[in-house]
Amino acid sequence: MNILVIGSGGREHAMVWRLAQSPRLTRLYCAPGNGGIAQQATCVPIAAEDVAGLKAFVQREGIDLTVVGPEAPLAAGIADEFRKAKLKIFGPTALAAQVESSKIFTKELLTSHQIPTARAQSFDQVEPALAYLRDQPLPIVIKADGLAQGKGVVVATTAAQAEDAVRDSLERHLFGAAGRRVLIEQFLDGEELTVMAVTDGKTVIPMLPAQDHKRVGDGDTGPNTGGMGAYAPAPLGSAALIERVQRTVLQPTVDALSRMGRPFQGVLYAGLMIVKGEPYVLEFNARLGDPETQAVLPLLKTDLVDVIEAVVEHRLDQCRIEWHPLTAVCVVLTSGGYPGSYRHGCPISGLAAARQDDGHHTIVFHAGTAVTDGSLVTAGGRVLGVTGLGSTLLEARERAYAAVRPIQFDGRHFRTDIAMRALRQSRA
Repeated sequence: MNILVIGSGGREHAMVWRLAQSPRLTRLYCAPGNGGIAQQATCVPIAAEDVAGLKAFVQREGIDLTVVGPEAPLAAGIADEFRKAKLKIFGPTALAAQVESSKIFTKELLTSHQIPTARAQSFDQVEPALAYLRDQPLPIVIKADGLAQGKGVVVATTAAQAEDAVRDSLERHLFGAAGRRVLIEQFLDGEELTVMAVTDGKTVIPMLPAQDHKRVGDGDTGPNTGGMGAYAPAPLGSAALIERVQRTVLQPTVDALSRMGRPFQGVLYAGLMIVKGEPYVLEFNARLGDPETQAVLPLLKTDLVDVIEAVVEHRLDQCRIEWHPLTAVCVVLTSGGYPGSYRHGCPISGLAAARQDDGHHTIVFHAGTAVTDGSLVTAGGRVLGVTGLGSTLLEARERAYAAVRPIQFDGRHFRTDIAMRALRQSRA
């Protein structure tokens, strides 16, 4: 089978790494890929948002299956275009992907179908939004409606911060079209959990629960990022809780989208807040999470090609997904200054030492890397994701950080407390 993966980040490298292990694979491509992906797949210089170019490549090269990594091509309708041309693609249509591309659409979907979520109001004008804010307790959450690369959400602890966040979107247009409307949402105090599920529009199968770390600094300090690390399975995600998430969140959402004429096929990512044992939806994504994928996919025992094909062919009810009885911890290494401005082109060293066990216990996933004049250099804010595997959370964490130590590049930054909350709770 010839497969194309679309995207260039750490999530896509994890997908390529896992797909490359399938005995069913003939040729593997990635568009546009990165410096690490190029070691396992043929990288094609086509942008992830170039729907026409990707479609032409698939038709020309006889690609049997296309797997979409990032959200932008999904929101642009790549799945719609491919299905019209009778091309197999893993990912939802643009209408179904609105669960990610419009936070206001998602909030209306949740509230109208009694799916647990925080109370919220939407606005497209500054003054009504500010008037509403004055009557709300703090902290309060301000969200740009559209796709803002993980930077359109502010948890405001003061009235001034809340007002500034509203003006950033509606007045200063900091997020462009994504910020033309804002959602002002009740703050929920609890613990976050990610539950990703594969679905063919009818059957829903949850993957292992994960937790990621969104803020740039230790102790959950500093600005939000695309994700600084993750671990799976998260101890918070007990079998009883996942069953409840399936029954009250995932299945009702998939069923509601189907009734609306927006059947969802692909990965539905539920970002949840667990408050006193009850799950509430913070957000949905229409694809695998990053960096959660780098912690979850290494634990997948079933052939990923089989899972994806079952979704695409609407026979997920016949698929059994099995997992290795291990734990994974992923630590993200970023360029200095991220999520603000940062340098490109810094040489990266130490990868051979980090991979000294040949990937049996540690895997280095590339996110923002490139090969320039034969040397591997930084090419993004999030540069690498180092995943450690172990029989316990502590063992996986120790292996991940041991592999991080030899990796060097100018301005290298990483959090030192990935998975520590879960470890402290297990010792309590």
